[in-house]
Amino acid sequence: MLKIEQLQQKFGVEGAVRIEAGRGSLPKIVVATDLGSAEIYLFGAQVAQFQPRGAAPVLFLSRSSFFDGRKPIRGGIPLVFPWFGPRADLPESPPHGFARTRDWEIESCDARADGSVRIVLASGGDDATMRLWPHSFSLRFIVIVSRTLDATLEVRNISKGDVRFEDALHTYLAVGDVRSISVEGLDGADYVDRADGEKRKKEQAKVIGLTGETDRLYYSTAMKVMVRDPALKRSIIVEKEHSGATVVWNPWSEKSAQMKDMGPDEWQSMVCVETANARDCAVQLPANATHRMSARIGVAAL
Repeated sequence: MLKIEQLQQKFGVEGAVRIEAGRGSLPKIVVATDLGSAEIYLFGAQVAQFQPRGAAPVLFLSRSSFFDGRKPIRGGIPLVFPWFGPRADLPESPPHGFARTRDWEIESCDARADGSVRIVLASGGDDATMRLWPHSFSLRFIVIVSRTLDATLEVRNISKGDVRFEDALHTYLAVGDVRSISVEGLDGADYVDRADGEKRKKEQAKVIGLTGETDRLYYSTAMKVMVRDPALKRSIIVEKEHSGATVVWNPWSEKSAQMKDMGPDEWQSMVCVETANARDCAVQLPANATHRMSARIGVAAL
């Protein structure tokens, strides 16, 4: 990887994009325009911050997160690939795959005529990934920063046969108090309740409130999800494409207390609404084909 100074010289855009040292001296891309701002770490290709101009931060980032270049960053938008959660056939594998703990390369940084900024990061397989997942692939992560945040994970299968994988944009949203929010857009969906013994259920509520540990994998959820947040007097809207599942997650107090990279009360300030293809919605991708999963995150006043 190039040094930070070399990355800045090659990819920096005056008045819009700079590359600098972030927490733990990890290189990050800083986007700042009249429309909004964002920070993206090359470690994990992880969006760590986003806020439209004049608005409060949209993404949650733990104050206790590791930034050591080995452990995942807790918050923002971790990238999940090529499996979701613990791996059933190889439980010693890292949870949520390896994409979020790899160093990615910058492919391009561009300021566009409409005032937005487009960042493209790239990664691929090597001996280390082949030992964990014996397939050839390439990844691109495309982020567009404006009044909204658009994120696309692109997977290309360069193996000789089909590959099956799971992926997700494990998005941590910042909220005023998770106990007062409501989540809309998932009514009628079947889901796996991972906090209740993996039971299969159907969502009966049009408006979902969180009252304890929540870990639900909703299927057949092509519609947008809205998080209404009375404490911050706003709604966060998550729209998506080419994603068959949505995950809603909060560890709550007891589980959060066991997490070394989460402050004792930080669970109150976040909820994950994840754009995903997992389990029943895993992707079967033919040789030489490309799959693109996208999410658009925006904010509206209540």
